Amino acid sequence: MIKVGTCGWGFFKGGFRAFIQKFSLVEVQQTFYKLPIVKTAERWRAEAPGDFEFALKAWQAITHLPTSPTWRRAGIKPTKTQLDKYGWLRPTKENFEAWRRTKEICDALKAKVCVIQCPPNFKLTPENIVNMRKFLGKIDRGKLALAWEPRGDWKEHPDEIAKLCEELELIHVVDLMRREPVSKHSIAYIRLHGLNPREYGYNYKYSLTELKQLAKKAKALAKKHLKVYIMFNNYFMYDNARQLMKILKV
Repeated sequence: MIKVGTCGWGFFKGGFRAFIQKFSLVEVQQTFYKLPIVKTAERWRAEAPGDFEFALKAWQAITHLPTSPTWRRAGIKPTKTQLDKYGWLRPTKENFEAWRRTKEICDALKAKVCVIQCPPNFKLTPENIVNMRKFLGKIDRGKLALAWEPRGDWKEHPDEIAKLCEELELIHVVDLMRREPVSKHSIAYIRLHGLNPREYGYNYKYSLTELKQLAKKAKALAKKHLKVYIMFNNYFMYDNARQLMKILKV
Protein backbone atom coordinates (compact mmCIF):
# COMPACT_ATOMS: atom_id res chain seq x y z
CA MET A 1 0.00 0.00 0.00
CA ILE A 2 1.26 3.46 -0.93
CA LYS A 3 -0.23 6.54 0.74
CA VAL A 4 0.56 10.11 -0.30
CA GLY A 5 0.23 13.15 1.94
CA THR A 6 1.84 16.42 2.96
CA CYS A 7 3.68 17.77 5.96
CA GLY A 8 0.95 20.02 7.31
CA TRP A 9 -2.14 21.74 5.96
CA GLY A 10 -1.45 25.29 7.16
CA PHE A 11 -1.18 26.89 3.73
CA PHE A 12 -3.85 24.85 1.98
CA LYS A 13 -6.62 27.02 0.56
CA GLY A 14 -9.70 26.52 2.69
CA GLY A 15 -7.75 25.19 5.67
CA PHE A 16 -8.19 21.85 7.40
CA ARG A 17 -11.76 21.19 6.32
CA ALA A 18 -10.85 21.68 2.66
CA PHE A 19 -7.65 19.65 3.04
CA ILE A 20 -9.38 16.53 4.35
CA GLN A 21 -11.64 16.52 1.29
CA LYS A 22 -8.63 16.25 -1.04
CA PHE A 23 -6.19 14.10 0.92
CA SER A 24 -6.36 11.00 3.11
CA LEU A 25 -3.07 11.50 4.97
CA VAL A 26 -1.21 14.31 6.73
CA GLU A 27 1.85 14.65 8.93
CA VAL A 28 0.92 17.13 11.65
CA GLN A 29 3.65 19.76 11.90
CA GLN A 30 2.28 22.00 14.66
CA THR A 31 3.15 19.36 17.22
CA PHE A 32 6.87 19.79 16.60
CA TYR A 33 6.81 23.45 17.62
CA LYS A 34 4.19 23.39 20.35
CA LEU A 35 1.80 20.67 21.42
CA PRO A 36 -1.89 21.49 21.08
CA ILE A 37 -4.28 20.69 23.89
CA VAL A 38 -5.76 17.21 23.71
CA LYS A 39 -9.24 18.53 22.93
CA THR A 40 -7.89 20.24 19.80
CA ALA A 41 -6.39 16.96 18.56
CA GLU A 42 -9.64 15.15 19.37
CA ARG A 43 -11.53 17.75 17.33
CA TRP A 44 -9.26 17.25 14.31
CA ARG A 45 -9.81 13.51 14.56
CA ALA A 46 -13.59 13.91 14.88
CA GLU A 47 -13.82 16.29 11.92
CA ALA A 48 -11.80 14.07 9.58
CA PRO A 49 -13.29 11.10 7.70
CA GLY A 50 -12.84 7.73 9.35
CA ASP A 51 -10.28 6.58 6.79
CA PHE A 52 -8.23 9.78 7.06
CA GLU A 53 -4.86 9.12 8.68
CA PHE A 54 -2.76 11.38 10.86
CA ALA A 55 0.96 10.94 11.32
CA LEU A 56 2.63 13.23 13.81
CA LYS A 57 5.98 14.98 14.17
CA ALA A 58 7.27 14.61 17.73
CA TRP A 59 7.61 17.68 19.94
CA GLN A 60 10.98 19.39 19.62
CA ALA A 61 11.48 19.25 23.40
CA ILE A 62 12.55 15.62 22.87
CA THR A 63 14.96 16.15 19.99
CA HIS A 64 16.19 19.76 19.89
CA LEU A 65 18.19 21.66 22.48
CA PRO A 66 16.58 24.71 24.14
CA THR A 67 19.19 26.84 22.31
CA SER A 68 17.51 25.98 19.00
CA PRO A 69 15.74 29.03 17.47
CA THR A 70 12.58 26.95 17.03
CA TRP A 71 12.25 26.75 20.82
CA ARG A 72 10.79 30.27 20.81
CA ARG A 73 7.51 28.58 19.94
CA ALA A 74 7.84 25.59 22.29
CA GLY A 75 5.39 26.86 24.89
CA ILE A 76 7.72 26.18 27.82
CA LYS A 77 10.65 28.04 29.33
CA PRO A 78 13.27 25.73 30.84
CA THR A 79 15.03 26.85 33.99
CA LYS A 80 18.82 27.16 33.99
CA THR A 81 19.11 23.72 35.57
CA GLN A 82 16.91 22.23 32.81
CA LEU A 83 18.86 23.56 29.84
CA ASP A 84 20.82 20.33 29.48
CA LYS A 85 17.82 18.11 30.25
CA TYR A 86 15.75 18.64 27.09
CA GLY A 87 16.48 17.42 23.59
CA TRP A 88 18.92 15.02 21.94
CA LEU A 89 16.85 12.01 23.11
CA ARG A 90 18.42 12.17 26.55
CA PRO A 91 16.92 9.74 29.11
CA THR A 92 15.86 12.53 31.50
CA LYS A 93 12.58 13.00 33.32
CA GLU A 94 12.00 16.15 31.26
CA ASN A 95 12.31 14.26 27.96
CA PHE A 96 10.22 11.35 29.21
CA GLU A 97 7.49 13.79 30.21
CA ALA A 98 7.75 15.51 26.82
CA TRP A 99 7.27 12.12 25.18
CA ARG A 100 4.28 11.31 27.40
CA ARG A 101 2.62 14.51 26.26
CA THR A 102 3.51 13.82 22.63
CA LYS A 103 2.03 10.33 22.78
CA GLU A 104 -1.11 11.76 24.37
CA ILE A 105 -1.67 13.74 21.16
CA CYS A 106 -0.80 10.71 19.02
CA ASP A 107 -3.46 8.73 20.86
CA ALA A 108 -6.05 11.48 20.45
CA LEU A 109 -5.39 11.51 16.69
CA LYS A 110 -5.24 7.70 16.52
CA ALA A 111 -1.92 8.16 14.73
CA LYS A 112 -0.03 5.08 13.60
CA VAL A 113 3.33 6.76 13.03
CA CYS A 114 5.25 9.36 15.02
CA VAL A 115 8.21 11.04 13.31
CA ILE A 116 11.29 11.76 15.40
CA GLN A 117 13.39 14.28 13.50
CA CYS A 118 16.85 14.82 14.98
CA PRO A 119 18.77 18.02 14.20
CA PRO A 120 22.19 18.06 12.45
CA ASN A 121 23.92 18.87 15.74
CA PHE A 122 22.72 15.53 17.13
CA LYS A 123 25.83 13.84 15.81
CA LEU A 124 26.82 10.21 15.67
CA THR A 125 28.73 9.97 18.95
CA PRO A 126 28.95 7.14 21.52
CA GLU A 127 27.12 9.32 24.08
CA ASN A 128 24.23 10.09 21.72
CA ILE A 129 23.89 6.43 20.76
CA VAL A 130 23.77 5.37 24.40
CA ASN A 131 21.18 8.04 25.24
CA MET A 132 19.13 7.10 22.19
CA ARG A 133 19.05 3.46 23.27
CA LYS A 134 18.10 4.34 26.83
CA PHE A 135 15.38 6.79 25.81
CA LEU A 136 13.77 5.03 22.86
CA GLY A 137 14.15 1.67 24.55
CA LYS A 138 12.18 2.78 27.59
CA ILE A 139 9.36 5.03 26.34
CA ASP A 140 5.81 3.72 26.11
CA ARG A 141 5.03 3.47 22.39
CA GLY A 142 1.74 1.64 22.62
CA LYS A 143 0.96 0.59 19.04
CA LEU A 144 2.85 3.52 17.55
CA ALA A 145 5.54 3.01 14.93
CA LEU A 146 8.49 5.36 15.39
CA ALA A 147 9.97 6.91 12.25
CA TRP A 148 13.46 8.32 12.80
CA GLU A 149 14.89 11.02 10.53
CA PRO A 150 18.62 11.39 11.32
CA ARG A 151 20.39 14.38 9.79
CA GLY A 152 23.94 15.67 9.74
CA ASP A 153 26.82 13.19 9.78
CA TRP A 154 24.55 10.16 10.32
CA LYS A 155 24.01 10.00 6.55
CA GLU A 156 27.63 8.99 6.14
CA HIS A 157 27.07 5.90 8.32
CA PRO A 158 24.14 3.87 6.92
CA ASP A 159 25.37 0.69 8.63
CA GLU A 160 25.07 2.35 12.06
CA ILE A 161 21.61 3.64 11.17
CA ALA A 162 20.54 0.16 10.07
CA LYS A 163 21.86 -1.37 13.28
CA LEU A 164 19.95 1.06 15.51
CA CYS A 165 16.77 0.76 13.44
CA GLU A 166 16.90 -3.03 13.81
CA GLU A 167 17.66 -2.90 17.54
CA LEU A 168 15.10 -0.20 18.42
CA GLU A 169 12.41 -1.11 15.85
CA LEU A 170 12.65 2.19 14.00
CA ILE A 171 11.63 3.26 10.51
CA HIS A 172 14.50 5.00 8.71
CA VAL A 173 13.06 8.23 7.25
CA VAL A 174 14.71 9.41 4.04
CA ASP A 175 14.14 11.57 0.99
CA LEU A 176 13.70 8.83 -1.60
CA MET A 177 14.87 11.09 -4.41
CA ARG A 178 18.26 11.30 -2.66
CA ARG A 179 18.80 7.98 -0.85
CA GLU A 180 17.22 4.64 0.04
CA PRO A 181 16.02 3.69 3.54
CA VAL A 182 18.13 1.08 5.29
CA SER A 183 15.59 -0.15 7.86
CA LYS A 184 13.77 -3.47 7.41
CA HIS A 185 10.62 -2.25 9.12
CA SER A 186 7.30 -3.23 7.54
CA ILE A 187 6.66 0.50 7.00
CA ALA A 188 8.69 2.84 4.79
CA TYR A 189 8.36 6.57 5.46
CA ILE A 190 9.53 9.13 2.90
CA ARG A 191 9.83 12.90 3.44
CA LEU A 192 10.49 14.97 0.31
CA HIS A 193 12.15 18.38 0.69
CA GLY A 194 12.91 19.26 -2.92
CA LEU A 195 15.99 18.80 -5.11
CA ASN A 196 17.81 22.07 -4.61
CA PRO A 197 21.61 21.86 -4.05
CA ARG A 198 20.90 22.49 -0.38
CA GLU A 199 19.03 19.39 0.77
CA TYR A 200 16.57 21.19 3.00
CA GLY A 201 15.88 24.07 0.60
CA TYR A 202 12.10 23.79 0.47
CA ASN A 203 11.42 26.25 -2.37
CA TYR A 204 11.12 23.59 -5.02
CA LYS A 205 8.51 22.24 -7.41
CA TYR A 206 8.94 18.71 -8.71
CA SER A 207 8.57 18.31 -12.47
CA LEU A 208 6.29 15.70 -14.00
CA THR A 209 9.37 13.72 -15.04
CA GLU A 210 10.69 13.76 -11.47
CA LEU A 211 7.32 12.69 -10.09
CA LYS A 212 7.21 9.76 -12.49
CA GLN A 213 10.69 8.78 -11.28
CA LEU A 214 9.43 9.07 -7.71
CA ALA A 215 6.41 6.88 -8.50
CA LYS A 216 8.70 4.21 -9.90
CA LYS A 217 10.89 4.33 -6.79
CA ALA A 218 7.82 4.17 -4.52
CA LYS A 219 6.46 1.10 -6.32
CA ALA A 220 9.83 -0.62 -5.96
CA LEU A 221 9.84 0.22 -2.25
CA ALA A 222 6.31 -1.18 -1.89
CA LYS A 223 7.66 -4.59 -2.92
CA LYS A 224 9.87 -4.60 0.19
CA HIS A 225 7.49 -2.98 2.71
CA LEU A 226 3.84 -3.54 3.54
CA LYS A 227 3.09 0.18 3.66
CA VAL A 228 4.83 3.17 2.10
CA TYR A 229 4.13 6.74 3.23
CA ILE A 230 5.14 9.47 0.77
CA MET A 231 5.10 12.89 2.48
CA PHE A 232 5.83 16.10 0.58
CA ASN A 233 7.53 18.85 2.58
CA ASN A 234 8.30 21.45 -0.11
CA TYR A 235 6.62 24.78 -0.85
CA PHE A 236 4.59 23.25 -3.68
CA MET A 237 3.68 20.15 -1.70
CA TYR A 238 -0.08 20.26 -2.27
CA ASP A 239 0.19 20.40 -6.07
CA ASN A 240 2.99 17.84 -6.17
CA ALA A 241 1.16 15.44 -3.86
CA ARG A 242 -1.99 15.60 -5.99
CA GLN A 243 0.07 15.01 -9.13
CA LEU A 244 1.75 11.96 -7.62
CA MET A 245 -1.59 10.59 -6.47
CA LYS A 246 -2.84 10.75 -10.06
CA ILE A 247 0.28 9.02 -11.37
CA LEU A 248 0.00 6.27 -8.74
CA LYS A 249 -3.82 6.20 -8.96
CA VAL A 250 -4.18 6.29 -5.18
